[in-house]
Amino acid sequence: MNISFAGKDLKKYANDDRSAVRKLGARRAELFKQRLDDLRAAETLEDVRHLPGHYHEMRENRKGQWACDLDQPYRLIFEPHENPIPANEHAQYIWLEIKGVEIVEIVNYHKEG
Repeated sequence: MNISFAGKDLKKYANDDRSAVRKLGARRAELFKQRLDDLRAAETLEDVRHLPGHYHEMRENRKGQWACDLDQPYRLIFEPHENPIPANEHAQYIWLEIKGVEIVEIVNYHKEG
């Protein structure tokens, strides 16, 4: 799967292990790299759906974004490259048709309010 990054810091952490560990901590940096490796190895988003990391669609004000677990409570947030996002007649996203994602942020979104 094709991966892009919304910000230069996220791209730097993806390509520079020392920067990632310094900014994210060892465990979060390790999980960040693992999730990126899983996404890169996937042909479509469906391929990661049942891998460790609990990949899931977000709702409400984050509809159109996906998340996967890093170290609790942090999540890796990403959006499909496809615009519009492929959906069926019931407005359910079609994971099998998503072939690229943009990494948006690493966040504890449960603190948002």
